[in-house]
Amino acid sequence: MRLLTIIPKIKVKEKEMRILMVGLDNSGKTTIVLKVNGKDTSVINPTLGFNIKTVKYHKCSLNIWDVCRWDVGGSYWRNYFEQTGGLVWVVDNSDICRLDDRHAELHNLLKEEVLLLGHQESDVL
Repeated sequence: MRLLTIIPKIKVKEKEMRILMVGLDNSGKTTIVLKVNGKDTSVINPTLGFNIKTVKYHKCSLNIWDVCRWDVGGSYWRNYFEQTGGLVWVVDNSDICRLDDRHAELHNLLKEEVLLLGHQESDVL
């Protein structure tokens, strides 16, 4: 998984980090979390609320929060932004009908000041 190849590049000050997985419903967030944990992905139910899975990587515990898309605008996600060390925006690229929805949600997400605190503009992609 690409996520685990990125982690060594992050300067981890603590031994535990929260990674927030967000995206539109049915984008594959839960599938990714299960795959990273080596779990079966043959049957997946929609996430209600959130799921937390911990992945041990070297000396770091990554607490991956799989958060459902509770409402339009992702305002429910705001409850999880503080003390988040990383954010993964998940996109189902086969769902071309929702391209505008994905764009709007990501645009709204990137407006969140709490995500940008302590980061320079060049750090956020």
